[in-house]
Amino acid sequence: MAETSESSSSVPKHIAIIMDGNGRWAQKQNLPRTTGHKKGLDVAKQIVKTARDAGVDYLSLYAFSTENWKRPKEEVSYLMNLITTHLKEEFNFYKENQIRVQHIGRLDGLPKKVQKELQETIDFCKNFQGLTVVLAINYGSRDEIIRAIKKIENIQSLNEENFHNYLDYPELPDVDLLIRTGGEYRISNMLLWQSAYAEFIFTKTLWPDYTNECFLNDLETFKTRQRRYGAL
Repeated sequence: MAETSESSSSVPKHIAIIMDGNGRWAQKQNLPRTTGHKKGLDVAKQIVKTARDAGVDYLSLYAFSTENWKRPKEEVSYLMNLITTHLKEEFNFYKENQIRVQHIGRLDGLPKKVQKELQETIDFCKNFQGLTVVLAINYGSRDEIIRAIKKIENIQSLNEENFHNYLDYPELPDVDLLIRTGGEYRISNMLLWQSAYAEFIFTKTLWPDYTNECFLNDLETFKTRQRRYGAL
C-alpha cells in the first residue's frame, strides 16, 4: 500500500459500479422487472462509452452475483439470455471504441452458452487498447478470495504484493472509486480485496435513471477527495 497521501485531482484509473435498482425502477412504472434489466443494460453501454471518453482505464460492472441465483428462475434465465445476446450484438461497439472485455467470477458455474459467448468476446477484444470493461458475472468477492487461496502452493511466500496474482484477473488494479446506485449503503461482496482504499459514492438514483451527467458528476466528486492511505 502507498505510504503517502495522494490528491484525487485526476480521473480514477479503476471504477467499480454496483448497478442496483433495475427491478425497483420497473415496478415503479408498473412494468415487468425484466424491462428494468433491459433498460439497465442500455445505461451500462452509455456509461462504458462515457468512461472511455473520460480516460478511465478499467470499469468493473457488477452484473450478476453469486447470490443472484436465489432470484426466481424466470428472472435468472432472462438475465443469462440478456448477457449472451448483448455480448454477441456489441462486437462493433467494442471494436469502434477499442473496448477490451474481461470476466471475473466462477466461469464454470455459468450456463455453457454464457461461457462460450464470454470467452469469444474476450478473445475478440484482447488486442484492443482502450478501456477494459470487467464483467463480474457469477461473482462474489469472498468466493474469489477463497478460490485464490486454494491456488497457493507455498503459503509462506504469500504477501500483500503477490496475493493479487491468484485473483480472477491479476492485472486488475485496486479500485479508486466505487459507485453504488439504488439507495443502498453497502458493497454487497464486490471486490473486497481490491477496494481496501477505494473512495465510495452511494446515490439514491436507480440504475436505469443513472445518466452520463450523473457519472461525470461523480467523477468531479472524486476529485474533491483526499486519499491519505493511512498517512496524515
